[in-house]
Amino acid sequence: MEKFYTDDEAARAHLESLLWPDGPICPRCGVINEATLMQGKSHRPGLYNCRPCDKPFTVTVGTIYERSHIPLHKWVYATHLMTASKKGISAAQLHRMLGFGSYRTAWFMAHRIREAMKGSSGTAPLGGEGQVIEADESYYGKQESPPTLRSDGTPFKTRKYKRQTNMYGSSQKRPIVVLVERGGKARTFHVAEANRETVEKILAANASTDSRLHTDESHLYKRMGKRFAEHASVNHSKDEYARGDVTSNSAEGFFNVFKRGMTGVYQHCGEAYLNRYLVEFEFRHNTRTKLGVNDKERAGLAHKGAAGKRLTLRRPAHSQPSV
Repeated sequence: MEKFYTDDEAARAHLESLLWPDGPICPRCGVINEATLMQGKSHRPGLYNCRPCDKPFTVTVGTIYERSHIPLHKWVYATHLMTASKKGISAAQLHRMLGFGSYRTAWFMAHRIREAMKGSSGTAPLGGEGQVIEADESYYGKQESPPTLRSDGTPFKTRKYKRQTNMYGSSQKRPIVVLVERGGKARTFHVAEANRETVEKILAANASTDSRLHTDESHLYKRMGKRFAEHASVNHSKDEYARGDVTSNSAEGFFNVFKRGMTGVYQHCGEAYLNRYLVEFEFRHNTRTKLGVNDKERAGLAHKGAAGKRLTLRRPAHSQPSV
């Protein structure tokens, strides 16, 4: 086992090498490698003083680790566990393995790490010329507060649908839309309603129309599909799952991993936090081994994503960053 999983000083040095590859960066004035390491028993470990602005800081300032009383090496180890487990690791398991005094500590830590995982697919549109984007929608978990109005302002009908997966039928499940660049990255969306208007907005903002769009037989994609270089679909209702290279198996595979992890590992997820769990599964998919990323590199990417993403359950008492 690496030393930075068990020793705070080694963990701090590891984070500094990831977040400060060119030397210490002052979180206040942004100056790089113009800081002095404060040494001696009167100074806390890893404390630097910026020479231009004369302010103290550490590598944790402005990150998810700021103001945390949890030992830094436990943060590093927990990040490794969450990024290396294909279907995730529960807060209860983190609680047992890391020896926390309460389950809530592990729960909050896991959500902070999920915050660091955001943005793994980047901001540029997925796909491009000659590439295939698969789009699909699915449902997970019962809605806690189903909306009474559709996105266009009209009320939902109260009649029950025969299909349990039909939106706002008797099941009233939470809708999720996923876009998967075949052989590449995925991007997920927890939406209020999986209708044509919502799906079209997602595709317009997140997919290059130079791509080939592959879906199932759903009517949601037919109109928007005309804007793409090609739109082809398979008919699942007739047991058709692939026709040549036309398939939505990558998108369905993503949902399979997500649902097995949510059912077998996490078991329960409040709707308010569903987006964070989607981010976690999206991150691991986008940094999977098939894309040339190993476990150590994947954890390193999560640590780099921790910068600028401080997450609190309540508003900080003051706006100035703490060391």
